[in-house]
Amino acid sequence: PLRWRRGRMLGLANKRALVAAGPDDHVDKKIRLSTALVPSSSDIKKQLIETKGVLPRSSSLEAPTMLLTGHTGPVNANKFDETGKFLASGGMDKLLFLWKVDGKCENITTLKGNSGPILDLDWYRSGEILLTACADKTGVVFDVEEEERIKRLKGHTSFVNSICASRRGDPIVLTGSDDGSAIMWDLRARGPQITLADEKAKLPILSCAFSDDSTQAFTGGIDEAIKVWDIRKNKVSYKLEGHTDCVTGLKLSKDGRFLLSNSMDNSLISWDVRAYVSTPRFIRRFVGHRHNMDKTLLRCSWSPDGSRITAGGGGRFFFFLGG
Repeated sequence: PLRWRRGRMLGLANKRALVAAGPDDHVDKKIRLSTALVPSSSDIKKQLIETKGVLPRSSSLEAPTMLLTGHTGPVNANKFDETGKFLASGGMDKLLFLWKVDGKCENITTLKGNSGPILDLDWYRSGEILLTACADKTGVVFDVEEEERIKRLKGHTSFVNSICASRRGDPIVLTGSDDGSAIMWDLRARGPQITLADEKAKLPILSCAFSDDSTQAFTGGIDEAIKVWDIRKNKVSYKLEGHTDCVTGLKLSKDGRFLLSNSMDNSLISWDVRAYVSTPRFIRRFVGHRHNMDKTLLRCSWSPDGSRITAGGGGRFFFFLGG
């Protein structure tokens, strides 16, 4: 287990806030009078929103919704670790915050080492390593236990928009960039290992993901189609076509069978990405969330059991949909 060191609670009332809900940890609670919004720091004095009635609780948080404060700029990325007990967040202030998802949702540490705004992040398997994609053209690798940067991934010539860790096998990482390439990195070696790029149409890549066995890579970006790469042959095996605007988020389901994509056409699509299928890979389109004029890189994700999906949306909304 990680040796977490409790950090000092950061943030004042006038700093920008990140709202996060706790994962389902099956704590059976019922409350008669619930505080629906609770600041994570006792120093913040804000009016609390109260919800009357009996609410079933499914987490160990002090309230159904917690307000996490500390970032001094917009938050671009946040992600739970594999256990759901810790949350990482990063944004325009170049800082990586770690939160303990329990009770008051305390900030346990702040990691520094990014030279540019954080655009995406990912946990590496057991949670001992955190990965960030930065606007300074690099990816950064942090040792969570030692609370320090241990590696910088240099090789892109423009913003790194997305980063993804392999699920098993060799310790490899995938990054996608505005330079139109996706690069595969081995954390045991120096420099890029494999560069995936379509020389005929080298358009910015906004999101990337590995297949379950890491033999394939998925990339989505400005060209609307999702490319499925055979990493061993360094070529596109096939394309997933269905979106009509930029693809900003890609997420593989926990069982590795389905891929979820988020697009600026205001839709999410689930795809069948198993090796051999006799039916169309397009499964279902989900609508309801919206990308606003900011055109930020909104991501998407699956619930652990694959029955629900989530997506970021414009207008400060977060959407939960049936899978």
